[in-house]
Amino acid sequence: MNNKFIMSFSGGKDSTLALYRMIKKGYKPLALLTTIKKDIDKSWTHGITNKLLEKVSESLEIPLLKVECDVCEYEEEFEKALLKAKKMGAQICAFGDIDIQNHKKWDIERCEKAGLKAEFPLWQENRESLVYEFIDSGFTTIIKTVNLKYLSKDLLGKKLTKSVVEEIKSTGADACGENGEYHTFVIDGPLFKNSIDFKSKGIVIENNYGHLDII
Repeated sequence: MNNKFIMSFSGGKDSTLALYRMIKKGYKPLALLTTIKKDIDKSWTHGITNKLLEKVSESLEIPLLKVECDVCEYEEEFEKALLKAKKMGAQICAFGDIDIQNHKKWDIERCEKAGLKAEFPLWQENRESLVYEFIDSGFTTIIKTVNLKYLSKDLLGKKLTKSVVEEIKSTGADACGENGEYHTFVIDGPLFKNSIDFKSKGIVIENNYGHLDII
């Protein structure tokens, strides 16, 4: 069995938990595939700087495979990165998606084009149970982005604990944030050699989202 894989990695809790599960099953990670906005030093979705992603890569001892792209070339560049991963020896790309069918379909299509198998370690599991498994496994994550339609900007920068999850649930938002209610940045845990240091530059509000601006 070829056990080499790459992880589609956002820096958030779901992709980190999926990575953790793959490693525990005996799979070997070759790279963290991360999409970066072209001309802006931030990752797509979670808005994490290159420097912080490099720190995470170093602490996890897994190289970064960066995909720098505009929205119009996202698909094409993602596939190119998968082909690169295949040349590195990967046969699998793992994803942290839980239950959004369209996301899974997109992931599988990209992998099929590159001749890789798509793996979904968290698929169809209970969203809330996954959040608690992540916390109970010993990971530390901060809330990096909130959708202000659901959640208050006061949650930004807070560590995701069980009581914070309860606070999120009390608003009617999903405990896991799988509908985009919030995004996280994982800074420590069982896979990390050391905790990730960062500085906060404050809160940025744009398009009904609140972001913690960290470097």
